[in-house]
Amino acid sequence: MSAEILAFGGINMGLVTRSARIPEPGETLRGTRFYHSSGGKGATQAVAAARLGARVKMVGRVGNDLFGPVLCAALCRDGVDVGAIAVDEEHASGVGVIMVDPQGQNRVLATYGANLYCGDGELAAVEQGLAQAQVLMLQMEIPFPVSLRAAQYARERGVRVLLDPAPATEVALEDFAHFDIVAPNQTEAEYYTGLAVVDENSARRAAAVLLEWGVGIAIIKMGELGVYFESDQTRGFVPPFAVEAVDTTSAGDAFHGALAVALAEGRDLAAAVRFGAAAGALAVTRPGVQDAMPTRAAVETLLAEN
Repeated sequence: MSAEILAFGGINMGLVTRSARIPEPGETLRGTRFYHSSGGKGATQAVAAARLGARVKMVGRVGNDLFGPVLCAALCRDGVDVGAIAVDEEHASGVGVIMVDPQGQNRVLATYGANLYCGDGELAAVEQGLAQAQVLMLQMEIPFPVSLRAAQYARERGVRVLLDPAPATEVALEDFAHFDIVAPNQTEAEYYTGLAVVDENSARRAAAVLLEWGVGIAIIKMGELGVYFESDQTRGFVPPFAVEAVDTTSAGDAFHGALAVALAEGRDLAAAVRFGAAAGALAVTRPGVQDAMPTRAAVETLLAEN
């Protein structure tokens, strides 16, 4: 079964600098490398899904500035349909300033610009795109009430809704029930549930809280510690893949794009989470944002080797 994915969310330019360490307050350090990479959680997840063989449509907003055309062109190169991306004449494109240390860990300062003005026009595009979609991917880089309305539209049409609740934003408890799948990382899981996630057992407790709030499937991403998942029918844990981390910036986005594709193709939850985990592991082995999204051949090879 071919995968049809609708991505609605942030489209940002990533400005990445690498240094021997992250500077302290008031300190200036010499960086070792600078590069830019098209990003934004929505757009990066769209690219991840497209590189894994899905037909993907992107809904979002960029500014009428030098970054806007570059961001759209990057999506086009990976075969993502950009016909529903609006150009905002008043607000700049979103930008993420990313600092990466030698261990590949990152610190990100995001200024979302035009993304924050998504509204009725984008919702109309989502309604149209849902006619062909099997999965709607959402994140937290556009106004949450708009994402919530998109989720409601999708549920009414029988389209599965996958929420990456990042960056962590206040959500009313009753709103979680509008999402079929919610997949926070450790930091986000603690933000939403109040429970520190440090291992499989604590991830299980955090997932239980999300399920109590009405989430259909809770997935806790723990980076090098693995991935825990649970629904009312099944639960499981995917151990980490042994890879050498270069840049962890977009591991979660690779995971979400791959998870959406695997579910749209009809894989069961355990297999879909493992597919996502493999994509996330490969993403940390390459620098950049969208540039780091793996191909399907690479993911299948890693799965076969493990």
